[in-house]
Amino acid sequence: MFNARINRSKVSDKILMFGELSLILISSHLGFIIAGFFSSTFTLPAASHTIEWQLAYSLVFTCSTMLCSLSLGLYDQKLRESHSGIFKRVFLTQCFSFVLLQVIIFNLSPQIDMGLTTLIISSGLAILLITSFRAIFQYRDFTRLNRRKVLVLGAGERAAIIEKRMRRNVDRKYFDLIGFVSIAGDKEGFIPDEKLIPLDYMNDLFTFAENNDIDQLVIACDERRNMLPVDLLFKCKTRGIDVTEILDFIESETGQIAVNLIYPSWVIYSNGFANSHRFKTNLDYRLNVLLALITLAVTWPIMLITALLIYLEDGRKTGASVFYKQTRVGFDGQPFQIIKFRSMGIDAEKNGAQWAVTNDMRVTRVGRIIRKYRIDELPQLFNVFKGEMGFVGPRPERPEFVNQLVKDIPYYAQRHNVRPGLTGWAQLKYPYGATAEDALEKLKFDLYYIKHRSLLLDLTILIRTVEIVVFGKGR
Repeated sequence: MFNARINRSKVSDKILMFGELSLILISSHLGFIIAGFFSSTFTLPAASHTIEWQLAYSLVFTCSTMLCSLSLGLYDQKLRESHSGIFKRVFLTQCFSFVLLQVIIFNLSPQIDMGLTTLIISSGLAILLITSFRAIFQYRDFTRLNRRKVLVLGAGERAAIIEKRMRRNVDRKYFDLIGFVSIAGDKEGFIPDEKLIPLDYMNDLFTFAENNDIDQLVIACDERRNMLPVDLLFKCKTRGIDVTEILDFIESETGQIAVNLIYPSWVIYSNGFANSHRFKTNLDYRLNVLLALITLAVTWPIMLITALLIYLEDGRKTGASVFYKQTRVGFDGQPFQIIKFRSMGIDAEKNGAQWAVTNDMRVTRVGRIIRKYRIDELPQLFNVFKGEMGFVGPRPERPEFVNQLVKDIPYYAQRHNVRPGLTGWAQLKYPYGATAEDALEKLKFDLYYIKHRSLLLDLTILIRTVEIVVFGKGR
Protein backbone atom coordinates (compact mmCIF):
# COMPACT_ATOMS: atom_id res chain seq x y z
CA MET A 1 0.00 0.00 0.00
CA PHE A 2 1.26 3.47 -0.87
CA ASN A 3 2.65 5.00 2.26
CA ALA A 4 2.78 8.71 1.49
CA ARG A 5 4.56 10.95 3.90
CA ILE A 6 4.10 14.68 4.34
CA ASN A 7 7.35 16.58 4.78
CA ARG A 8 7.43 17.59 8.39
CA SER A 9 7.48 21.32 8.86
CA LYS A 10 9.13 23.16 11.68
CA VAL A 11 6.09 22.90 13.89
CA SER A 12 7.81 24.09 17.06
CA ASP A 13 8.75 27.43 15.47
CA LYS A 14 5.17 27.93 14.34
CA ILE A 15 3.85 27.13 17.80
CA LEU A 16 6.33 29.56 19.36
CA MET A 17 5.58 32.43 16.97
CA PHE A 18 1.81 31.92 16.95
CA GLY A 19 1.77 31.60 20.74
CA GLU A 20 3.73 34.81 21.25
CA LEU A 21 1.70 36.62 18.61
CA SER A 22 -1.47 35.73 20.50
CA LEU A 23 0.01 36.78 23.86
CA ILE A 24 1.16 40.14 22.48
CA LEU A 25 -2.32 40.82 21.09
CA ILE A 26 -3.82 39.91 24.47
CA SER A 27 -1.32 42.17 26.25
CA SER A 28 -2.21 45.14 24.07
CA HIS A 29 -5.94 44.65 24.61
CA LEU A 30 -5.63 44.13 28.37
CA GLY A 31 -3.38 47.19 28.57
CA PHE A 32 -6.14 49.34 27.14
CA ILE A 33 -8.76 47.86 29.51
CA ILE A 34 -6.61 48.11 32.66
CA ALA A 35 -5.54 51.67 31.84
CA GLY A 36 -9.22 52.65 31.88
CA PHE A 37 -9.42 51.84 35.61
CA PHE A 38 -6.68 54.36 36.44
CA SER A 39 -8.66 57.30 35.09
CA SER A 40 -12.37 57.88 34.64
CA THR A 41 -11.69 60.46 31.95
CA PHE A 42 -9.57 59.74 28.94
CA THR A 43 -7.15 62.46 27.94
CA LEU A 44 -7.31 61.61 24.24
CA PRO A 45 -10.02 62.53 21.76
CA ALA A 46 -12.99 60.20 21.86
CA ALA A 47 -12.39 59.16 18.29
CA SER A 48 -9.16 57.51 19.38
CA HIS A 49 -11.07 55.04 21.50
CA THR A 50 -13.38 53.54 18.95
CA ILE A 51 -13.09 49.83 18.35
CA GLU A 52 -11.36 50.48 15.05
CA TRP A 53 -8.57 52.53 16.63
CA GLN A 54 -8.21 50.05 19.49
CA LEU A 55 -7.73 47.30 16.90
CA ALA A 56 -5.23 49.46 15.02
CA TYR A 57 -3.29 50.05 18.26
CA SER A 58 -3.19 46.31 18.99
CA LEU A 59 -1.95 45.46 15.51
CA VAL A 60 0.73 48.15 15.52
CA PHE A 61 1.86 47.18 19.03
CA THR A 62 2.08 43.53 17.96
CA CYS A 63 3.98 44.25 14.73
CA SER A 64 6.43 46.51 16.56
CA THR A 65 7.07 43.90 19.26
CA MET A 66 7.54 41.06 16.76
CA LEU A 67 9.95 43.16 14.68
CA CYS A 68 12.04 44.04 17.74
CA SER A 69 11.96 40.40 18.87
CA LEU A 70 13.39 39.36 15.52
CA SER A 71 16.08 42.05 15.69
CA LEU A 72 17.23 40.84 19.12
CA GLY A 73 17.50 37.21 18.06
CA LEU A 74 14.51 35.79 19.92
CA TYR A 75 13.56 33.76 16.86
CA ASP A 76 17.04 32.52 16.11
CA GLN A 77 16.72 28.77 15.55
CA LYS A 78 19.89 28.13 17.55
CA LEU A 79 19.37 30.59 20.38
CA ARG A 80 20.85 29.24 23.61
CA GLU A 81 19.92 31.36 26.60
CA SER A 82 19.08 30.82 30.25
CA HIS A 83 15.77 32.06 31.66
CA SER A 84 17.49 35.26 32.81
CA GLY A 85 18.98 35.72 29.35
CA ILE A 86 15.56 35.31 27.74
CA PHE A 87 14.08 37.82 30.20
CA LYS A 88 16.80 40.34 29.29
CA ARG A 89 16.08 39.97 25.59
CA VAL A 90 12.31 40.22 26.08
CA PHE A 91 12.76 43.28 28.30
CA LEU A 92 15.01 44.99 25.74
CA THR A 93 12.52 44.05 23.03
CA GLN A 94 9.78 45.96 24.80
CA CYS A 95 12.10 48.91 25.47
CA PHE A 96 12.95 49.15 21.77
CA SER A 97 9.32 48.71 20.80
CA PHE A 98 8.28 51.40 23.31
CA VAL A 99 10.73 53.89 21.78
CA LEU A 100 9.74 52.94 18.22
CA LEU A 101 6.06 53.50 18.98
CA GLN A 102 6.40 56.66 21.04
CA VAL A 103 9.03 58.42 18.96
CA ILE A 104 8.01 57.43 15.44
CA ILE A 105 4.73 55.55 14.97
CA PHE A 106 2.46 57.55 17.28
CA ASN A 107 3.86 60.85 15.98
CA LEU A 108 3.11 59.79 12.41
CA SER A 109 -0.38 58.54 13.34
CA PRO A 110 -1.54 60.08 16.64
CA GLN A 111 -5.00 58.46 16.34
CA ILE A 112 -3.42 55.11 17.22
CA ASP A 113 -1.91 56.44 20.45
CA MET A 114 -3.99 55.09 23.33
CA GLY A 115 -1.98 56.96 25.95
CA LEU A 116 1.27 56.46 27.80
CA THR A 117 -0.37 54.45 30.60
CA THR A 118 -1.85 51.99 28.12
CA LEU A 119 1.49 51.48 26.39
CA ILE A 120 3.37 50.96 29.67
CA ILE A 121 0.84 48.39 30.92
CA SER A 122 0.75 46.61 27.56
CA SER A 123 4.55 46.40 27.51
CA GLY A 124 4.71 45.12 31.09
CA LEU A 125 2.11 42.44 30.42
CA ALA A 126 3.93 41.40 27.24
CA ILE A 127 7.18 40.96 29.19
CA LEU A 128 5.42 38.84 31.83
CA LEU A 129 3.44 36.66 29.43
CA ILE A 130 6.18 36.09 26.85
CA THR A 131 8.83 35.27 29.45
CA SER A 132 6.46 32.81 31.14
CA PHE A 133 5.50 31.25 27.81
CA ARG A 134 9.17 30.88 26.83
CA ALA A 135 9.91 29.16 30.15
CA ILE A 136 7.03 26.69 29.65
CA PHE A 137 8.00 26.16 26.01
CA GLN A 138 11.58 25.37 26.98
CA TYR A 139 10.57 23.16 29.92
CA ARG A 140 8.17 21.10 27.83
CA ASP A 141 10.73 20.88 25.00
CA PHE A 142 8.24 21.48 22.20
CA THR A 143 11.18 21.44 19.80
CA ARG A 144 10.87 17.63 19.73
CA LEU A 145 7.48 17.83 18.05
CA ASN A 146 7.46 16.21 14.62
CA ARG A 147 11.21 15.91 14.30
CA ARG A 148 12.31 14.14 11.13
CA LYS A 149 13.97 10.75 11.46
CA VAL A 150 17.20 10.85 9.48
CA LEU A 151 19.35 7.92 8.35
CA VAL A 152 22.80 8.67 6.92
CA LEU A 153 24.06 6.41 4.14
CA GLY A 154 27.78 6.59 4.72
CA ALA A 155 30.14 6.21 7.64
CA GLY A 156 33.39 7.62 6.27
CA GLU A 157 35.06 11.00 6.00
CA ARG A 158 32.11 12.83 4.43
CA ALA A 159 29.56 11.44 6.88
CA ALA A 160 31.82 12.41 9.79
CA ILE A 161 31.12 16.07 9.07
CA ILE A 162 27.53 15.55 10.23
CA GLU A 163 28.77 13.83 13.37
CA LYS A 164 31.31 16.55 14.18
CA ARG A 165 29.40 19.66 13.20
CA MET A 166 25.91 18.64 14.31
CA ARG A 167 26.42 16.84 17.59
CA ARG A 168 24.64 19.30 19.92
CA ASN A 169 20.91 19.18 20.59
CA VAL A 170 20.51 22.70 19.23
CA ASP A 171 22.12 21.56 15.97
CA ARG A 172 19.59 18.71 15.70
CA LYS A 173 16.59 20.81 16.57
CA TYR A 174 14.52 19.54 13.68
CA PHE A 175 15.65 15.96 13.26
CA ASP A 176 16.61 12.80 15.12
CA LEU A 177 19.70 11.09 13.78
CA ILE A 178 18.93 7.36 13.71
CA GLY A 179 22.46 6.34 12.78
CA PHE A 180 25.00 5.76 10.03
CA VAL A 181 25.12 2.93 7.52
CA SER A 182 28.58 1.95 6.34
CA ILE A 183 28.79 1.88 2.54
CA ALA A 184 31.39 -0.01 0.50
CA GLY A 185 34.28 2.34 -0.25
CA ASP A 186 33.91 4.41 2.93
CA LYS A 187 37.04 5.26 4.85
CA GLU A 188 37.04 3.57 8.24
CA GLY A 189 37.41 4.94 11.76
CA PHE A 190 35.42 8.14 11.39
CA ILE A 191 32.14 7.10 13.05
CA PRO A 192 31.96 5.41 16.49
CA ASP A 193 30.82 1.79 16.35
CA GLU A 194 27.82 2.42 18.61
CA LYS A 195 26.38 4.81 16.01
CA LEU A 196 26.75 2.39 13.13
CA ILE A 197 23.68 0.43 11.98
CA PRO A 198 24.38 -3.08 10.66
CA LEU A 199 22.28 -3.21 7.52
CA ASP A 200 22.37 -5.06 4.22
CA TYR A 201 21.58 -1.81 2.42
CA MET A 202 21.74 -3.32 -1.06
CA ASN A 203 18.74 -5.53 -0.25
CA ASP A 204 17.02 -4.26 2.91
CA LEU A 205 17.27 -0.44 2.76
CA PHE A 206 13.63 0.18 1.85
CA THR A 207 12.32 -2.35 4.40
CA PHE A 208 14.43 -0.81 7.16
CA ALA A 209 13.28 2.71 6.25
CA GLU A 210 9.64 1.66 6.26
CA ASN A 211 9.81 -0.29 9.53
CA ASN A 212 11.60 2.55 11.34
CA ASP A 213 9.53 5.42 9.89
CA ILE A 214 12.57 7.06 8.33
CA ASP A 215 11.70 10.47 6.87
CA GLN A 216 14.98 11.35 5.20
CA LEU A 217 17.97 9.51 3.74
CA VAL A 218 21.18 11.52 3.52
CA ILE A 219 23.69 10.33 0.90
CA ALA A 220 27.10 10.85 2.53
CA CYS A 221 29.26 7.97 1.28
CA ASP A 222 32.86 8.61 0.23
CA GLU A 223 32.48 6.63 -3.01
CA ARG A 224 29.09 6.57 -4.69
CA ARG A 225 29.69 5.21 -8.19
CA ASN A 226 27.99 1.79 -8.33
CA MET A 227 27.99 1.71 -4.52
CA LEU A 228 24.35 2.63 -3.86
CA PRO A 229 21.12 0.64 -4.39
CA VAL A 230 19.60 3.00 -6.95
CA ASP A 231 16.38 0.99 -7.35
CA LEU A 232 15.74 0.98 -3.61
CA LEU A 233 16.51 4.71 -3.33
CA PHE A 234 14.07 5.34 -6.16
CA LYS A 235 11.45 3.26 -4.34
CA CYS A 236 12.06 5.22 -1.13
CA LYS A 237 11.67 8.47 -3.04
CA THR A 238 8.37 7.43 -4.61
CA ARG A 239 7.03 6.36 -1.21
CA GLY A 240 7.57 9.82 0.28
CA ILE A 241 10.97 9.32 1.90
CA ASP A 242 13.19 12.30 1.13
CA VAL A 243 16.58 11.45 -0.39
CA THR A 244 19.10 14.26 0.08
CA GLU A 245 22.73 14.83 -0.83
CA ILE A 246 24.95 15.69 2.16
CA LEU A 247 25.80 19.16 0.80
CA ASP A 248 22.12 20.07 0.59
CA PHE A 249 21.43 18.59 4.03
CA ILE A 250 24.20 20.60 5.72
CA GLU A 251 23.14 23.73 3.86
CA SER A 252 19.53 23.34 4.96
CA GLU A 253 20.28 22.56 8.60
CA THR A 254 23.22 24.88 9.31
CA GLY A 255 22.84 27.82 6.94
CA GLN A 256 26.32 27.25 5.51
CA ILE A 257 27.90 25.44 2.58
CA ALA A 258 30.50 22.77 3.36
CA VAL A 259 33.37 24.11 1.26
CA ASN A 260 35.48 20.99 1.71
CA LEU A 261 32.71 18.84 0.16
CA ILE A 262 31.92 21.02 -2.85
CA TYR A 263 32.44 19.66 -6.31
CA PRO A 264 32.08 21.83 -9.47
CA SER A 265 29.00 20.10 -10.89
CA TRP A 266 27.08 20.77 -7.67
CA VAL A 267 27.80 24.48 -7.95
CA ILE A 268 26.82 24.56 -11.61
CA TYR A 269 23.59 22.58 -11.42
CA SER A 270 22.27 23.52 -7.97
CA ASN A 271 19.75 26.31 -7.54
CA GLY A 272 21.13 29.69 -6.58
CA PHE A 273 24.37 31.53 -7.35
CA ALA A 274 22.46 33.50 -10.00
CA ASN A 275 23.95 36.83 -11.00
CA SER A 276 21.80 39.90 -10.53
CA HIS A 277 20.52 41.77 -13.56
CA ARG A 278 21.73 45.30 -14.13
CA PHE A 279 18.45 46.90 -13.08
CA LYS A 280 18.57 45.00 -9.78
CA THR A 281 22.14 46.20 -9.19
CA ASN A 282 21.06 49.79 -9.76
CA LEU A 283 18.09 49.32 -7.45
CA ASP A 284 20.39 47.82 -4.80
CA TYR A 285 22.63 50.90 -5.02
CA ARG A 286 19.71 53.28 -4.53
CA LEU A 287 18.41 51.29 -1.56
CA ASN A 288 21.86 51.20 -0.02
CA VAL A 289 22.29 54.96 -0.43
CA LEU A 290 18.86 55.57 1.11
CA LEU A 291 19.70 53.32 4.06
CA ALA A 292 23.07 55.03 4.43
CA LEU A 293 21.43 58.46 4.53
CA ILE A 294 18.96 57.31 7.20
CA THR A 295 21.74 55.67 9.25
CA LEU A 296 23.93 58.77 8.97
CA ALA A 297 21.05 60.99 10.10
CA VAL A 298 20.56 58.82 13.19
CA THR A 299 24.18 58.08 14.11
CA TRP A 300 25.99 61.35 13.36
CA PRO A 301 26.03 62.36 17.07
CA ILE A 302 27.64 59.00 17.95
CA MET A 303 30.19 59.48 15.18
CA LEU A 304 30.98 63.00 16.38
CA ILE A 305 31.48 61.85 19.99
CA THR A 306 33.62 58.91 18.84
CA ALA A 307 35.86 61.17 16.77
CA LEU A 308 36.28 63.50 19.76
CA LEU A 309 37.17 60.63 22.14
CA ILE A 310 39.75 59.22 19.72
CA TYR A 311 41.29 62.69 19.34
CA LEU A 312 41.42 63.22 23.12
CA GLU A 313 42.95 59.81 23.83
CA ASP A 314 45.94 60.01 21.52
CA GLY A 315 45.12 62.11 18.47
CA ARG A 316 46.06 65.47 19.95
CA LYS A 317 49.42 64.09 21.16
CA THR A 318 50.43 62.26 18.01
CA GLY A 319 48.60 64.28 15.39
CA ALA A 320 47.16 61.04 13.98
CA SER A 321 43.81 61.14 12.20
CA VAL A 322 40.71 59.85 13.96
CA PHE A 323 39.98 57.91 10.75
CA TYR A 324 41.85 54.95 9.36
CA LYS A 325 42.06 53.98 5.70
CA GLN A 326 43.02 50.51 4.62
CA THR A 327 43.10 48.68 1.29
CA ARG A 328 40.52 45.92 0.97
CA VAL A 329 39.45 43.60 -1.85
CA GLY A 330 36.02 44.41 -3.20
CA PHE A 331 33.66 43.46 -6.02
CA ASP A 332 35.35 41.47 -8.81
CA GLY A 333 38.56 41.44 -6.78
CA GLN A 334 39.11 45.19 -7.24
CA PRO A 335 40.92 46.97 -4.37
CA PHE A 336 39.42 49.99 -2.64
CA GLN A 337 40.10 52.11 0.42
CA ILE A 338 37.88 51.25 3.38
CA ILE A 339 37.23 54.01 5.95
CA LYS A 340 36.97 53.27 9.67
CA PHE A 341 37.39 55.02 12.98
CA ARG A 342 40.92 54.36 14.18
CA SER A 343 40.76 51.81 16.99
CA MET A 344 44.49 50.96 17.22
CA GLY A 345 47.65 52.88 17.96
CA ILE A 346 49.46 54.64 15.14
CA ASP A 347 52.24 52.01 15.07
CA ALA A 348 49.87 49.01 15.11
CA GLU A 349 51.33 47.48 11.95
CA LYS A 350 54.96 48.47 12.16
CA ASN A 351 55.77 44.75 11.75
CA GLY A 352 53.49 44.31 8.74
CA ALA A 353 49.91 43.11 8.22
CA GLN A 354 48.58 40.71 10.83
CA TRP A 355 45.25 39.31 11.96
CA ALA A 356 43.42 41.09 14.76
CA VAL A 357 43.05 38.84 17.80
CA THR A 358 41.04 38.76 21.02
CA ASN A 359 42.42 41.20 23.61
CA ASP A 360 44.73 42.65 20.97
CA MET A 361 47.29 44.85 22.74
CA ARG A 362 47.37 47.20 19.75
CA VAL A 363 43.78 48.31 20.40
CA THR A 364 43.28 51.56 22.33
CA ARG A 365 40.87 52.00 25.24
CA VAL A 366 38.36 53.83 23.08
CA GLY A 367 39.02 51.27 20.34
CA ARG A 368 37.92 48.36 22.54
CA ILE A 369 34.53 49.95 23.06
CA ILE A 370 33.85 51.04 19.49
CA ARG A 371 35.01 47.69 18.09
CA LYS A 372 32.77 45.77 20.48
CA TYR A 373 29.68 47.70 19.40
CA ARG A 374 30.74 48.06 15.73
CA ILE A 375 30.90 51.86 16.00
CA ASP A 376 34.26 51.83 14.23
CA GLU A 377 32.46 50.62 11.09
CA LEU A 378 30.17 53.67 10.78
CA PRO A 379 32.48 55.72 8.50
CA GLN A 380 32.06 52.93 5.93
CA LEU A 381 28.77 54.64 5.11
CA PHE A 382 30.88 56.80 2.81
CA ASN A 383 32.08 53.64 1.04
CA VAL A 384 28.40 52.84 0.52
CA PHE A 385 27.80 56.29 -1.00
CA LYS A 386 30.70 55.66 -3.39
CA GLY A 387 29.23 52.31 -4.45
CA GLU A 388 32.23 50.34 -3.17
CA MET A 389 30.19 48.56 -0.50
CA GLY A 390 26.61 47.70 0.33
CA PHE A 391 24.89 47.27 3.67
CA VAL A 392 24.81 43.48 3.35
CA GLY A 393 27.47 41.22 1.86
CA PRO A 394 30.68 39.38 2.70
CA ARG A 395 33.07 41.51 4.76
CA PRO A 396 35.96 42.75 2.58
CA GLU A 397 39.38 41.35 3.47
CA ARG A 398 42.89 42.72 3.05
CA PRO A 399 44.75 41.79 -0.14
CA GLU A 400 47.71 40.45 1.86
CA PHE A 401 45.43 37.85 3.41
CA VAL A 402 43.28 37.27 0.32
CA ASN A 403 46.27 36.28 -1.81
CA GLN A 404 47.13 33.49 0.63
CA LEU A 405 43.54 32.47 1.40
CA VAL A 406 42.78 32.01 -2.31
CA LYS A 407 45.65 29.52 -2.47
CA ASP A 408 44.71 27.67 0.73
CA ILE A 409 40.90 27.62 0.61
CA PRO A 410 38.93 26.31 -2.40
CA TYR A 411 36.31 28.68 -3.84
CA TYR A 412 37.48 31.56 -1.63
CA ALA A 413 37.63 33.93 -4.61
CA GLN A 414 33.89 33.36 -5.25
CA ARG A 415 33.02 35.65 -2.35
CA HIS A 416 34.18 38.55 -4.53
CA ASN A 417 31.35 37.91 -7.00
CA VAL A 418 29.09 40.15 -4.90
CA ARG A 419 29.67 43.58 -3.43
CA PRO A 420 31.12 43.51 0.10
CA GLY A 421 28.95 44.76 2.96
CA LEU A 422 28.93 46.43 6.35
CA THR A 423 27.38 43.30 7.78
CA GLY A 424 26.66 39.83 6.48
CA TRP A 425 25.35 36.32 7.06
CA ALA A 426 28.75 35.22 8.34
CA GLN A 427 28.78 37.99 10.95
CA LEU A 428 25.46 36.72 12.32
CA LYS A 429 26.48 33.08 12.39
CA TYR A 430 30.20 33.32 13.17
CA PRO A 431 30.79 36.66 14.92
CA TYR A 432 34.56 36.49 15.43
CA GLY A 433 37.33 35.55 13.04
CA ALA A 434 41.07 36.05 13.51
CA THR A 435 42.77 33.15 11.71
CA ALA A 436 42.82 31.35 8.37
CA GLU A 437 40.65 28.63 9.96
CA ASP A 438 38.10 31.26 10.89
CA ALA A 439 38.21 32.56 7.32
CA LEU A 440 37.27 29.06 6.12
CA GLU A 441 34.32 28.93 8.52
CA LYS A 442 33.12 32.35 7.42
CA LEU A 443 33.47 31.39 3.77
CA LYS A 444 30.92 28.61 4.33
CA PHE A 445 28.37 31.21 5.41
CA ASP A 446 29.41 33.72 2.73
CA LEU A 447 28.81 31.15 -0.01
CA TYR A 448 25.41 30.35 1.49
CA TYR A 449 24.56 34.06 1.32
CA ILE A 450 25.79 34.36 -2.27
CA LYS A 451 23.68 31.36 -3.26
CA HIS A 452 20.49 32.50 -1.54
CA ARG A 453 20.80 36.28 -1.50
CA SER A 454 17.56 38.16 -1.88
CA LEU A 455 15.95 41.33 -0.57
CA LEU A 456 14.21 39.32 2.16
CA LEU A 457 17.47 37.73 3.31
CA ASP A 458 19.18 41.13 3.28
CA LEU A 459 16.41 42.61 5.43
CA THR A 460 16.65 39.67 7.84
CA ILE A 461 20.41 40.19 8.18
CA LEU A 462 19.98 43.94 8.74
CA ILE A 463 17.36 43.37 11.43
CA ARG A 464 19.40 40.65 13.14
CA THR A 465 22.50 42.87 13.11
CA VAL A 466 20.80 44.91 15.83
CA GLU A 467 21.34 41.91 18.12
CA ILE A 468 25.10 42.00 17.45
CA VAL A 469 25.31 45.71 18.23
CA VAL A 470 23.08 45.67 21.32
CA PHE A 471 24.77 42.65 22.93
CA GLY A 472 28.27 43.67 21.95
CA LYS A 473 29.04 40.68 19.74
CA GLY A 474 31.54 42.65 17.69
CA ARG A 475 35.24 41.96 17.51
